[in-house]
Amino acid sequence: MPLDPQREPARTGGGQPPGLLPDRVEQLRARLRGRLVRPDDADYEEHCRVYNAMIHKRPALIARCADVADVLAAVAFAREQGLLLAVRGGGHNGGGLGTCDGGLVADLSPMRGVRVDPASGTVRVAGGSVWGEVDHATHAFGLAVPSGIISTTGVGGLTLGGGIGHLTRRFGLTIDSLLAVDMVLADGRFVTANAEQHPDLFWAVRGGGGNFGVVTSFLFQAHPVDTILGGPTLWPLERAAEVMKWYREFIPAAPETLNGFFAFLTVPPAPPFPPHLHLQKMCAVVWCYTGDPEQADALFAPVRAMAPALDGVQAMPFPMLQSAFDALYPPGHQWYWRADFVRELSDEAIGRHVTFAQRLPTMQSTMHLYPIDGAARRVAPGDTAFSFRDARWSEVIVGVDPSPARAADITTWTKEYWEALHPYSAGGAYVNFMMEEGQERVQATYRDNYARLVEVKERYDPSNLFRVNQNIRPGEGATLRH
Repeated sequence: MPLDPQREPARTGGGQPPGLLPDRVEQLRARLRGRLVRPDDADYEEHCRVYNAMIHKRPALIARCADVADVLAAVAFAREQGLLLAVRGGGHNGGGLGTCDGGLVADLSPMRGVRVDPASGTVRVAGGSVWGEVDHATHAFGLAVPSGIISTTGVGGLTLGGGIGHLTRRFGLTIDSLLAVDMVLADGRFVTANAEQHPDLFWAVRGGGGNFGVVTSFLFQAHPVDTILGGPTLWPLERAAEVMKWYREFIPAAPETLNGFFAFLTVPPAPPFPPHLHLQKMCAVVWCYTGDPEQADALFAPVRAMAPALDGVQAMPFPMLQSAFDALYPPGHQWYWRADFVRELSDEAIGRHVTFAQRLPTMQSTMHLYPIDGAARRVAPGDTAFSFRDARWSEVIVGVDPSPARAADITTWTKEYWEALHPYSAGGAYVNFMMEEGQERVQATYRDNYARLVEVKERYDPSNLFRVNQNIRPGEGATLRH
């Protein structure tokens, strides 16, 4: 059954799609070393869940892939049966793009493993691994791979979208440390993509998401990172405008060894925060310094001159900072995200930020500004699919709460906040922070790189088998070229 590249994925239903014969399903089950989960299995609901509990989708089948052979079988089955195919690694995608209704989920989470080569500083990571596993393995050798800020995030999704986090200013995006990928393609081929083999495909997966195949393993170059100086500095919300104006000047001028992302937050009522700050709405910068410890006091002197209400910067193993937010953001909460790239923080934009910070709807709702300058900017916008190397920050607004009863509140706050700030943005957004927002937003995110991404898509996935993502649509190439 040919696939229509413009066909939208089904959004309702679940169970076994019409025309999917039981004997074909049984043949798939027999081919898998891992388990095939079906709607009548007792633990089906458990395997349907993703990190964002606002997402409720019911696939017809979930292939819990144990190895590359299982991925090959799952991709072939979806292609041959004309089934919608979703690929899930860590399951953290805000829009729920690791699952689908009525189709097949290739669940890579059983495919875990990290192998560090200390001689070369390279790290081989299986496609279903999470970043905490990478941090644990690399830290033993005094190494780290740039990633995000929550260690339960899947390696695959974060990497394929670009990868922004604590080490961005020092070592660039995650994709800037990516040396190669092994992939299962839509036509069933298994290939390695790197600078010499399938270089067009390697270019596309560095920021182009899961549009081009299933990555079964990643090869990264790690960097010397061991004990760092990190943690938050907090200020009262009434000082937020002052702190943001100071921050917009301080970070771009700071050495690349210092990263700090700005946040609005409600202080959690737990250690290490002192009781007198619990549940206060505040603004913060979360720091990560990887430079010479002897220069730290001088570097942080301007920060301390801003007289924070809490100075939580301390020496710690890098994995400790990487996992610091895990307990605050466990799986199973309601999430609604909106995002933009930002080139400058004008006084007027700062005023609007503060207005919405005063209305933080729940304890876990937040806004972050992640720097993407420094080493990340030394890569040209056309060198990888990730386009916005010229932006200063990646902004994300996130409504979060454990209770489904608050889903409407956090969604409304997030949308209104984003609508108020979007006119001050550079256009486009980090794909890992996007919900399903339409094709115009996808094109705005990739800008001049979109036409080339379409060409790569048409070469490697012309029928758009891999479309449960921020989709690069084949068939648009001629339009874009004229």
